[in-house]
Amino acid sequence: MSKDSMSKEERQNLLALYKDLRVADVRDGMDWNMMHHYGTVHHEIRPLYRTRAVGIAQTSRYIPYQGDIPKMTPDEYTEWAKWYYANITNNKGMKASEPGDFVVIDQSGVDVGILGSNNSLQYFSQGAVGFITNGGVRDTDELIMQEVPVWSKFISQKMNQGRIQFDANDVPVNIGGVVVHSGDVIVADGDGVIVVPRKIAVEVAKYAHQELKSDKAGRRRIYEAMNRELDHTVI
Repeated sequence: MSKDSMSKEERQNLLALYKDLRVADVRDGMDWNMMHHYGTVHHEIRPLYRTRAVGIAQTSRYIPYQGDIPKMTPDEYTEWAKWYYANITNNKGMKASEPGDFVVIDQSGVDVGILGSNNSLQYFSQGAVGFITNGGVRDTDELIMQEVPVWSKFISQKMNQGRIQFDANDVPVNIGGVVVHSGDVIVADGDGVIVVPRKIAVEVAKYAHQELKSDKAGRRRIYEAMNRELDHTVI
């Protein structure tokens, strides 16, 4: 189901429901809905730095390049690379990122840095809240400096041309053993990534908040016994 089929009101309600929840809380909320074996993205997909993001999945799929790489001079290659990005890896859907989107990329295991400091920052400036890929990311020093939240399987030095091509948007993708549909809720932090199917997102949030409230109360009692100053995690 496309995220475009989601009303603005439903979108805003889901983002509000999940904005304060940790991955651990959402994992508990999934368990309370008998989804013990679903939703947790494999731990091999990790954040570039300690951060968190909550958003609505916007899925894209890329596949290995099916064409040939012609014999070229370096100057000819410069022109071919421009053509390649304009025609082979061009993803108009991702360029339509809007506030609250969590960009989810299935790159079929191809060893390229499909996300880098330039394109990620562009989508981030349009309101995308985070990025996840089951492949590689590059320009990582700049991404960290720019505070663009990215979770990836590995870091790759390689560019796209001659290696990967765009396939489709708003299709089910497999990210770390979890099927993600556009419109699902994505929560990511230092504990990893969890995917909540749109159809049960409200119920999952209900019990996730129950567990968060219980955790805060328990830790607040310990803080008070220690005479420790209260912080936002226990208030």
